[in-house]
Order: sequence, then C-alpha cells, then structure tokens
Amino acid sequence: MTEDGLTVGRAATLVGVSVKTLHHWDSVGLVRPSARTRSGYRVYSGGDVARIHRVLVYRELGFPLSEIGGILDDPAADAHAHLARQLRELRERIGRLQHMVSAVERMMAATRGGIQLTPVEQVEIFGSDWDPGWVQEASQRWGDTVQWAEYRERTTDLTPEDWRRVAAEHESLNADLAAGCRSAVEPGSVEGNILAERHRAALSRYFACTHAMQVCLGRRFVADPGYAAYYDALAPGLAAWLRDVIFANAAAHGIDPATAEWG
Repeated sequence: MTEDGLTVGRAATLVGVSVKTLHHWDSVGLVRPSARTRSGYRVYSGGDVARIHRVLVYRELGFPLSEIGGILDDPAADAHAHLARQLRELRERIGRLQHMVSAVERMMAATRGGIQLTPVEQVEIFGSDWDPGWVQEASQRWGDTVQWAEYRERTTDLTPEDWRRVAAEHESLNADLAAGCRSAVEPGSVEGNILAERHRAALSRYFACTHAMQVCLGRRFVADPGYAAYYDALAPGLAAWLRDVIFANAAAHGIDPATAEWG
C-alpha cells in the first residue's frame, strides 16, 4: 500500500488475479494504473480496482479482452445490449449443460444397472445353454454406445420375476422364428414381415432399435459364429433365414440392406 493507492502485488491479491495478468492488461491498455511511485512501480487507485472488477465480470461472461476494452472506454457503447446478448448465450449454454448433466446421470445410473441376477439365476431363468459371460462380452463390445446405456438403464430395476417373463417371451419368439424357417416362410411376405417386426420389438425392449440397426444385427447373425450357432441350433439355417427376413422387411420400410449403418 502507498499513499496514492495499491501496488500491483496488493491489487492482484485483492481482486484474485496474478501480477502477470495485471501487467498484461496494462500493456494492452485494458487497465492502466493511475500512477506510479517515484521508483516507477505501478500504483492502482480505487477507480482502477473498480475497473479491474468490471473486466473480471465481462471476462467471466465470455467477452474477449479486446471487446471488453471497447465496452468500458466507448461512451457510445451499449453495455446493456452487450449484456443482453451474453445473457442469451449463457442461457443457451446452461441448456446444453443441463442436457449433458441429464445424459451423464443416465450413464451413471446405467453403470449401476443391467442384469441384476447372479450367474446361477441367469442360467436358471435363461436356460442351461445361457452363458453369463455373454453379458460381459456384450459390455466390452458395445459398452461405449448409446444403445448399451439405454439397455442398462431399462433393465436396472427388473426383478428375477420380470426376467422370467422376458425369457418366456423370448422363448416364444424364438419358437415362432424357428417354425417360420422350417415352413419356409418367404422373406418379404406378410407373415415374414410380422416376424421381423416382432423380433425388432423384442430388441426395442432394451434400446430404440431402428430398421437399419436390425439390418446390422442381421448381418452379424450370419457372420458371427456364436450368433450363427445359437440360431442354427434352434432350426437349421435359421440365422441366414432370419437375416433375409429382416432385410426384406427393412427394404419395405425404405432401408437399403446393402448400405444400412448402425445409428
């Protein structure tokens, strides 16, 4: 402290910025100290400190330093209009941040969710051919996707009894798919499209499955040995037949199976 005001160090401490920052603002003409000591040291008056606070407010609102100087120094500058514009941008930013918070909260809930069953319960409910390791494998393969987050969120609160109902519905669908394959239901027929839509509805229990997504899964049913073995054990050739049924139904809904992509 001097008789005329604050040294640069004291001013920096008071307003919560670094001495380097005040030196920079001085060099660019944003906040120049009103006086100097006989030794040449900067001295900040009360008015200088008030200007620093105004600069900090505008900077916190996102204004660039060059624009802040113009607002403070130009008597014709409409500070209210500048602040109104910044208020609109802040509200938009808050909206985006709130949306992000909601997404993170859903993701956090999803990481606690999923199949809340022990491996023994899983086998008891889903059958002796069920491998509890499939859940972990699926998590590693799709764990960073929006759809996996949806799946985890939607299954968080399912009880063992809920999963028994799911398993029964899944078994009924598989039986009807196998029967359709054995009776050579034609892909693209009314019956074939109904089965394809039932299959998509079953997937949509866990995530919003579009026709394009279903096409991508249909490809995997044939290309992935694990999927192919699973379906072909229900009925010989079921994996390829189900893929063709899915493709035909997707085409009827305007999706080109050859170019369909996930998402």
